[in-house]
Amino acid sequence: MKYKKLWLGFIAVMVGSFAVLGYYGSEIYRKAPPIPDKVVTASGKTIFTAQDIKDGQNVWQSIGGQELGSIWGHGAYVAPDWTADWLHKEAMFFLDRWAQEAKGTKFDALDVETKAMLQARLQQQIRANTYDPATGTLAISDLRAEAIAGVSEHYTGLFMNDPALAKYRDAYAMKDNTVQDPVRMRKMNAFFFWASWACVTQRPGLDITYTNNWPAEELVGNRPSSDLIIWTGFSVIVLIAGIGLLAFYYASNKEEEIDIEKLPKEDPLLGLQATPSMKATLKYFWIVTALFVVQITLGVVTAHYGVEGQALYGFDLANFLPYSITRTWHVQLAIFWIATSWLATGLYIAPAVSGYEPKFQRLGVNFLFICFLIIVVGSLAGQWYGVMQKLGYAQNFWFGHQGYEYVDLGRFWQIFLLIGLFLWLFLMVLAILPAFRREAEGRHLLGMFMISSAAIALFWAAGLMWGQHTNLAVAEYWRWWVVHLWVEGFFEVFATVVIAFLFVRMGLLEVKLATATVLFSTIIFLFGGIIGTFHHLYFSGTPTSVMALGATFSALEVVPLVLIGFEAYHNFKISKITQWIVAYKWPIYCFIAVAFWNLVGAGVFGFLINPPIALYYMQGLNTTPVHGHTALFGVYGVLGIGLMLFVLKGLSGRRRWKDGVISFAFWSINIGLALMVLISVLPIGLMQTWASVKYGLWYARSMEFMQTDTMETLRWMRVIGDTIFAVGVGALAWFVVGLKTGWSLEEDEDVAQSVERKREKMVR
Repeated sequence: MKYKKLWLGFIAVMVGSFAVLGYYGSEIYRKAPPIPDKVVTASGKTIFTAQDIKDGQNVWQSIGGQELGSIWGHGAYVAPDWTADWLHKEAMFFLDRWAQEAKGTKFDALDVETKAMLQARLQQQIRANTYDPATGTLAISDLRAEAIAGVSEHYTGLFMNDPALAKYRDAYAMKDNTVQDPVRMRKMNAFFFWASWACVTQRPGLDITYTNNWPAEELVGNRPSSDLIIWTGFSVIVLIAGIGLLAFYYASNKEEEIDIEKLPKEDPLLGLQATPSMKATLKYFWIVTALFVVQITLGVVTAHYGVEGQALYGFDLANFLPYSITRTWHVQLAIFWIATSWLATGLYIAPAVSGYEPKFQRLGVNFLFICFLIIVVGSLAGQWYGVMQKLGYAQNFWFGHQGYEYVDLGRFWQIFLLIGLFLWLFLMVLAILPAFRREAEGRHLLGMFMISSAAIALFWAAGLMWGQHTNLAVAEYWRWWVVHLWVEGFFEVFATVVIAFLFVRMGLLEVKLATATVLFSTIIFLFGGIIGTFHHLYFSGTPTSVMALGATFSALEVVPLVLIGFEAYHNFKISKITQWIVAYKWPIYCFIAVAFWNLVGAGVFGFLINPPIALYYMQGLNTTPVHGHTALFGVYGVLGIGLMLFVLKGLSGRRRWKDGVISFAFWSINIGLALMVLISVLPIGLMQTWASVKYGLWYARSMEFMQTDTMETLRWMRVIGDTIFAVGVGALAWFVVGLKTGWSLEEDEDVAQSVERKREKMVR
């Protein structure tokens, strides 16, 4: 394939995809659920104002936001989805009141015909859109005002300290007095009402709600729309067609067998002398290892909160380190250590590729390291202060907890990190530029390396596109730019380029083949991946067109993952073809594991929840962390480990590694991850899906369902996989420390000389 055609294809995909993303993003702005200036009853009483709702959103963010329960299905999974829960409670208030007036009993005790009549009356009243855009007023009935007051009273007792609701707080892993101020609580109730109002109120001129009839709730007439079912079918057709076309491409462009005679006879990297800046990256990997251990420890505590809501084996931990904090730190540290491993690898590879050490490069690497430590410590401390309700609304936004999963850190820390990423990009450009002048054939691969590096810095900036009072639908749009495009998109491209660079420098891939492969893979991945961002936004207050695009292009995201086995097999062959490569066995094994988890975690478990009809019932259930753990850690985390091991191998010079501990760590981590998912999280998610289909999301997330003996047993079974995984992480940390102390290394011996002696013995 000609490079020119590939570059044109890459440019076309980027320009076309972002044009679509931008245009429909403007539609999300235009058609987001409106925030009324005031909510007024039929008798003229003002219940809430726009400022109440906006402040209430800030209160919700300050207690952890999406790290404590969820809104519109996005967030944590132990506490309820507050929108689905509020909607059900509000509906039952209406129905029980009418049932009492008509028959003197509760709604559940009525006959079928009377129930149907009252449900029809409820739907007629509650689904009607009574918002007047001219005056900015939302008119509600006096009875609905009573319903709001009734649900608000329940939530006030739950989030504060009503002893009668202590069992609910324990089941939901909420500390007592999660919200400490009654004024703040009233405003958060205003936000919860508005978010649930968007779930049940029909868009002007349509018969679907602002959230496309999500969540499933028969009482109010929330059922799957015809568009949802049609686009589900279309996405499956697109998936099958895409797999067929890509399979045809692979068959017609069969990869040539690796010519062993052309491979280097000894390690080409043995003669590589680490520059001062390359050596300075070592400390990054020590921090990566330390953060990984802390992150997993917090994950264990967070998982345990699912069975003992306010304590850790009897110790009252929630008052000091509540669930919303441990989960926040668990997620945030995962992003930190994975990104740090990848960025440090870039800093190591850039001078190695160019053979040039810019002036003050080491100083820049060390300065960036200090900035990183300040960001980690500062952002985590700010989140704790925010959740413990020690910050005001603006203070929390800037320095505390923003409440949006994966981008929880305060705005100041977001900006600080963005500056750090641009400093990293500057250091990368300085180090790599000489290679452009020297390597004519390799310029295309270097170009992709720099583009992917620039994208990592640029796309983090999407997290600055919302403000303190931005409409939640708009904030979700930009949040997924960060989570999907930054984490799942351009980090993936960066990883593909880095692995290609490693294999080229080791003499295992020709630069022409590597360049063509990287460009083609990037085009295929981004063609579905950029617009596929919309599959996260089916039910987040977005128009139907977003669902159509998300369903179609997210199916295309899966296409390259289905055939990822070719990549795994290729890497496995490389690990076996010559003896000196044994020195890089564990980094290459990590790359093989990445291919496996790409197929299973991102492909199989991703598509399990991607089609609209599946996500309609599964959004906000434990089927999401099945995909999250196997894709985020299985793909990006294991790749971060592999890149770390590759660099550590380069920095440990000619000494051979002992296999025992690192072998145990590799297999324990991967087996533990598989068991965690297969014997606990996935069965819980599937049982919740059954409950969601049959009764609604409110029930699938309720205490009454989640605290049954069966669900309790399944949660405890997670201990098996978690323990194996955690022991593997401990072994990995022990091995990394041992590279410094020497206990992970064999006696001083040149790898190439060792291989040569083995060859001589074989000849004799």
